[in-house]
Amino acid sequence: MTKQIWLNLPVKDVAKAKDFFWKIGFSFNEQHDTPSSTCMVVGEGHFVIMLFEEMLFSSFSQNSITDTKSSSEVLISIDAESREEVDELAEKVKEAGGNVFAPPAESQGWMYGCGFTDLDGHRWNVLFMDFSKLPD
Repeated sequence: MTKQIWLNLPVKDVAKAKDFFWKIGFSFNEQHDTPSSTCMVVGEGHFVIMLFEEMLFSSFSQNSITDTKSSSEVLISIDAESREEVDELAEKVKEAGGNVFAPPAESQGWMYGCGFTDLDGHRWNVLFMDFSKLPD
């Protein structure tokens, strides 16, 4: 059955998208880079997010690309190891040209996180979850 899952995202400019994600702390498997795509690797499990130039993406998705200014196609959630890491990532996003649409804040008494958009408007959610404070 399924051995692996990865996420494919359309981007306007692969080099600019790669630079943005590099600046905020993500890594890449450059063996898979082409002029119209790059392979971003996330977390200890090495989750793959492929960033494809929009024309290439739409050619294999056989669908129009969502206008991320007016709608969301997905909310990508990633974990953080601490509240400080959430704060640091929010600052890095701003410095790299992204938009923090939800500043770092506590949620439900046991989570701390923020929301940001990358250069192409994809929405990301970063959470530190303190399971010791999870209500019964």
